Amino acid sequence: MPMHDWTRVIAGTYHDFHNAWITHLKEALNAGLLPPAYYALGEQRSGDIGPDVIALRTERSESEVAGFPLQDDDGQSGAIAVADAPPRVRIRQEAFEELAFYLQRQRTLVIRHSSGDQIVALIEIISPANKHTRRTLDAFLDKIAAALRDRIHVLVIDPLPAGRHDPDGLHGAVWDRLLAGDYQRPDDLPLTLVSYCVTHPITAYVEPFCVGNPLPNMPLFLTRDQYIPTPLEFTYMQAWAGVPHRWRRVIEAEA
Repeated sequence: MPMHDWTRVIAGTYHDFHNAWITHLKEALNAGLLPPAYYALGEQRSGDIGPDVIALRTERSESEVAGFPLQDDDGQSGAIAVADAPPRVRIRQEAFEELAFYLQRQRTLVIRHSSGDQIVALIEIISPANKHTRRTLDAFLDKIAAALRDRIHVLVIDPLPAGRHDPDGLHGAVWDRLLAGDYQRPDDLPLTLVSYCVTHPITAYVEPFCVGNPLPNMPLFLTRDQYIPTPLEFTYMQAWAGVPHRWRRVIEAEA
């Protein structure tokens, strides 16, 4: 199913779809995509970070946490090794080395889930409010920077066009905030999917796209070396099935 033009609907209609997509993403992750030691929750808040979907790893010993194991007791894993199958995206960017120096010297908030389990990744689906003003965009960028500082991988899904405050899309704004380097989105691809992996240096896997394009699976990193393919198209279709026909007619009308 192609991506729709969500600028045609009122905020409440998009918010309803946004919430449904979050739910279906969480369900897909917990239905077997995540390795056994991991699970996903929707719309949790921990410290200064309030993501749409949060992936956590169950408590392990200090030695296990340091090694970021993904296997269960039977040696099975639901993750893909980057070395074996690098994520297939249009653009791969590594941050300037200065970024690692900058991030390591920031005061950081240690973020832990109330259960004691460790946050390893976030998924954010952009809403119009995130781009409404410079202030709201800055708040979103601060949230992404805080997560990356705390060694949390991030997947950003932006189905809304680049605007006055993010002319190069959300990735361009994030990359600029992190002082990570230059990025210029393709002129004909105003929407953005991007997965940030907290390697050294931080690596961004960017897939610019537009209304009418199908959604690819995007990598959600659980460690710096392994990821799972996030089923954006499948979960988008599930959320779309719940959109009222009254608003489907508006969204699918000829331009």
